[in-house]
Amino acid sequence: MTATAHATTPPHPETPELGPHGLPRPGRTLVMGIVNVTPDSFSDGGLSYAADAAVTHGLALLEQGADIVDVGGESTRPGAARPPREEELRRVLPVVRELAAAGAVVSVDTMRAEVAARALDAGARLVNDVSGGLADPAMLPLMARAGTPYVVMHWRGHAAGMQANALYGDVVTDVLDELRLRIAAALEAGIAPGCLIVDPGLGFAKAPEHNWELLGRLGEVRALGHPVLVGASRKSFLGNLLADPVTGQPRPPRQRDAATTAVSVLAAAQDVWCLRVHDAASTLDAVRVTARWGAEVAASGRSLPGLSTSAQPG
Repeated sequence: MTATAHATTPPHPETPELGPHGLPRPGRTLVMGIVNVTPDSFSDGGLSYAADAAVTHGLALLEQGADIVDVGGESTRPGAARPPREEELRRVLPVVRELAAAGAVVSVDTMRAEVAARALDAGARLVNDVSGGLADPAMLPLMARAGTPYVVMHWRGHAAGMQANALYGDVVTDVLDELRLRIAAALEAGIAPGCLIVDPGLGFAKAPEHNWELLGRLGEVRALGHPVLVGASRKSFLGNLLADPVTGQPRPPRQRDAATTAVSVLAAAQDVWCLRVHDAASTLDAVRVTARWGAEVAASGRSLPGLSTSAQPG
């Protein structure tokens, strides 16, 4: 597989202005499409495990309208085991390289500093670290040197045992306090404030009710003063809400996209920076509608509860 093999990919249906660090600034909430280069993803069961399949999927997400494609080689579903470092590198690097060469804005989803460094060398423009720098002490110094946008997520341990840590007083207060500690650590390491993005970590050491509480109080997450990434796509708290009324079985992951779109609308209305999703097309429609509605509300001089009309951070 070569980078030129995909050089004729159709252009992004919207070609937004690029802001600092080469990230898109379309004047609305961004859409980040998920590329799982893993054999055990909860949402697709390894459909994009092979590098060729992952690149094809990433290009399809771009055609659907994704502003960013997020490439990850480690499953973080509850109970998942970690792959060795060399295996994660083998999975991720060719996909990052191919997608970046095809013109994609690529994020790498990794907790390992070496994987992040090599992915940045291969063309990634953003590092999405679900551990917020806790899993690898070399990550924060790396990001300070790189000067690259960095997602700091709320995290309480690796996937194999994280759900045992879903114990909170007030989940929003606790998550915000722990995110503040990670932000402080990042700043102390030398990461520029303008490079930091925060993620409340839906589904990571969270019971279903914790996720709903965090979504209901996203304004408090935004009040931390950094762009907010939300990743609710196809997660189990949606499947539990939509469980079969007869059998009680949760809705299967691939049948949760309509619910994900509903979350996307409500999150975009609260001015989150980006939504990390599996189905980019429906999410792009959702955020465009929300942005247009917000513009009309702003022009009228009125307001609607929960609908923000401010510009998105870039």
